[in-house]
Amino acid sequence: MAINTLTKRNVQQLTPYQSARRLGGNGDIWLNANEYAVSPDFNLSQTDFNRYPEPQPQGVIQRYAQYAGVMPENILVSRGGDESIELIIRTFCEADEKILYCPPTYGMYAVSAETCGIQTQTVPLLPDFQLDVAKIEEALNHDNKIKVLFLCNPNNPTGTLCKRSDLEHILHFTAGRAIVVVDEAYIDFCPEHSLVGALANYPHLAIIRTLSKAFALAGLRCGFTLANPELIAQLQKVIAPYPLPTVVADIAEQALQPQSIAQTQTRIAEILENRQWFAQALSQLPNVEHVFTSFGNYVLVKFTDGEKVFQALWNKGIILRNQHSALGLNHCIRITIGSRSELETVLNEIQFLTKE
Repeated sequence: MAINTLTKRNVQQLTPYQSARRLGGNGDIWLNANEYAVSPDFNLSQTDFNRYPEPQPQGVIQRYAQYAGVMPENILVSRGGDESIELIIRTFCEADEKILYCPPTYGMYAVSAETCGIQTQTVPLLPDFQLDVAKIEEALNHDNKIKVLFLCNPNNPTGTLCKRSDLEHILHFTAGRAIVVVDEAYIDFCPEHSLVGALANYPHLAIIRTLSKAFALAGLRCGFTLANPELIAQLQKVIAPYPLPTVVADIAEQALQPQSIAQTQTRIAEILENRQWFAQALSQLPNVEHVFTSFGNYVLVKFTDGEKVFQALWNKGIILRNQHSALGLNHCIRITIGSRSELETVLNEIQFLTKE
């Protein structure tokens, strides 16, 4: 008997999420996963590996609460932001209910829903990559099975910000009807645009955060859900007993100390400077049609022949993120803002293609 015949029907139909590491590549320059080029240096301070960790590490929660400007009871710690996505779906969606998301956007919203056997509905972004608020409201009015909305801000892969007025309008008309999840994985690069200040007014709002991007700790897998205590309490019913290993909590707490946060702010300033320089340089190249304004640690670039550029650089060991198959992103490539030397190499190789 084939194992596939014993697998849940919805899982049989699944295609695994094509993460940067799953896509592979034999590269020297990795600019496909929005990671930082250099790892921070931390030493373990805890050695009690024979004991289970805290269900929710209080030292990490206290420090992140201070960093984010919320109370500790507003925070749940998880294995990266990805666990938060699945946790919210498992907590709030019945088997016959749906999530709604707005492509092009982060692919794990759909994958997590499909893994849980939950249906998905999409309302594509407008041509300027803003939310189609009217269509979202129409979808909710016509389908009371939509239980969770996922909105990425800044959006991945476009780098664009949702309008604050649009987010608040959506929060207003979804009150008592659905959970609104605002994924702020990249908000540390533009903190003034966070929706965290709106938590007090919207009990159905959940915000996803992570240490993977600005804190340069993608390998740590440490994420947060920020919400009102009532919503957090529901997630705590579903989350695994020990979501954060001792070593992860140890390093996360160190990363959230004042001196480490100061280093993170320096890192952010460096990334923003490199992003501005790189976007300007790209815009001058003849095979670049458009460089989209970005508020994250990456830029989305539309080329005259994006497939050719992606493959040529892939063959050179420069691994980027091809977005050609994403909705409305023909010939687009997402490029992580790496070190200045890495970005200079990318520019040189793209320039070389224009001379062929």
